[in-house]
Amino acid sequence: MTTYAALLRGINVGGSKKVPMADLRTLLTGLGHEAVATYLQSGNAVFTSDHGDEDSLADEITAAIEKHFGFTVDVLVRDHAYLESVREACPFPAAELEGRQLHVTYFSEPVDAARFEAIDQQAFLPEEFRLGDRALYLYAPEGLGRSKLAETLSKPRLLKGLVATSRNWNTVVKLAELTRVP
Repeated sequence: MTTYAALLRGINVGGSKKVPMADLRTLLTGLGHEAVATYLQSGNAVFTSDHGDEDSLADEITAAIEKHFGFTVDVLVRDHAYLESVREACPFPAAELEGRQLHVTYFSEPVDAARFEAIDQQAFLPEEFRLGDRALYLYAPEGLGRSKLAETLSKPRLLKGLVATSRNWNTVVKLAELTRVP
């Protein structure tokens, strides 16, 4: 059995894509997953499974959500080892920052620096970003809502062909903890 986190993109944050966490837990249990739990209302679920890989599990959950709720939601599934490696590889001094100042955008596949090379990072200082393994780390001292760099990084032309979903540092840490097998 492997423990995974499912990261749902763009639910319960306004608009029409409402997924109650109790319903999500029931849906994941109905797919045969075990030890299902959710974290916050913004689309984080943890579960164990003995079948599939990250991509096939994401496809399975995406299809089940569409069938049950009637709309499509992008889903990324990541195992504990990956989530822990993202936490450990943080290029910013996470222990010295507030959770709202540091974010990770998880990507569906690896990205190279060329995708973001047109961004003049100096123009956004003190905000900064760094790329990691299928992830982008964003330091936004005033928070994500006020970040001009976050706005630039989320432009569709930069994310074309990717599923991308962001979490604040507190959630990054918590998901790594929740997927750890005791």
